[in-house]
Amino acid sequence: MKSLTFLPKLRKPNILIRRVVGLSMAPTLKPGQIVFGYDFYKKLGPGTVVIVLHEGVEKIKRIARVERDRVFILGDNPAVSTDSRDFGAIPMSSVKAKVLYFTW
Repeated sequence: MKSLTFLPKLRKPNILIRRVVGLSMAPTLKPGQIVFGYDFYKKLGPGTVVIVLHEGVEKIKRIARVERDRVFILGDNPAVSTDSRDFGAIPMSSVKAKVLYFTW
């Protein structure tokens, strides 16, 4: 049998498990809920809920739009959300995971 050493080595994907803090994503996500994110995704677009790292703090937000290599993120509850309306678009590299599932 031929060796498969010519194939690129793929990294193992990570699953992030986080607890929702605050009301910025209400009513979709409530404080205390658990979300599961996956860091191995191909494409992100508007409407996708993501876990981002911004200024050393992880945040769970929804992508409003993608601008080249940057994303504009918003909370579902604008009255209490600190998001891209406050600090602008963030680099795509700040997205740590795509939220795939959340508990009730």
